[in-house]
Amino acid sequence: DEMVKDPDSYSMDATTRELTVMFCDMRGFTSIAESMTPTDLQQLLNTVFSRLTQVIRDHRGTIDKYMGDCVMAFWGAPVDATDHATLAVRAAQAMTREIGRINAERAQAGLPLIGVGIGLNTGEMCVGDMGSDVRRSYTVVGDAVNLGARLEGLSRLYGVDIVASETTRRQAPAFVWQELDLVRVKGKAQTVAIHTPLETGATERDAAPVAQELKQWQRALKAWRTQDWDACESHLGELRRGNAKKVLYRLYADRVASMRQSPPPQDWDGAVSFDSK
Repeated sequence: DEMVKDPDSYSMDATTRELTVMFCDMRGFTSIAESMTPTDLQQLLNTVFSRLTQVIRDHRGTIDKYMGDCVMAFWGAPVDATDHATLAVRAAQAMTREIGRINAERAQAGLPLIGVGIGLNTGEMCVGDMGSDVRRSYTVVGDAVNLGARLEGLSRLYGVDIVASETTRRQAPAFVWQELDLVRVKGKAQTVAIHTPLETGATERDAAPVAQELKQWQRALKAWRTQDWDACESHLGELRRGNAKKVLYRLYADRVASMRQSPPPQDWDGAVSFDSK
């Protein structure tokens, strides 16, 4: 509707713009799909995609495509949005809540639950018609897009629903963020700091324990990166006593134990390299 008011301002011509891209993938989909009839599988995908698409549209996102059990979207084109990173993070959090509602309905019906992993990245990317003379495809391409896809793939490892890059975090400062790691993803030599946005509750009383936990976590991260394994282990012990089920803290505790057995090389920069997508 906004584009129709000024149609001359929009085209399918490719341009380079700073945008925020999202990849949202269903977890456990393959094992669930194996036991479903084609009609039931269709109904599951249609239901999940319809409801997640509505959330994306409500947050001014552009649906790029559906790929198997994954939906790809971006913010900032074709209609400009200076707050594209903030809109994308809000949409991601709303999508995880929507999956919670879907799972409540599935549990009531005795059906297996589903999860999602979401990757967000902000950066320069090429946007426009990247299709053919038979079928158009208004989409985004570039290194920043590839990084967004890689981050989605890391969500399960860190035990979070949303993994966002440092650039997305910087452009969405209104959220409470927890840093997860420094990583090198497949195809990129440069390290990337990755983060997840936290739900803190509506009141200061709700937010206070989260703030305290984040302070303790920053101490643990600092000790990890300076190879102070004793201090790191101590901070992680405190964190795990307060949140025993959190995958992130268990992951780092296992890493510390591994580092004690096989110390890193002298030029180690604290980053973790991933060779797979």
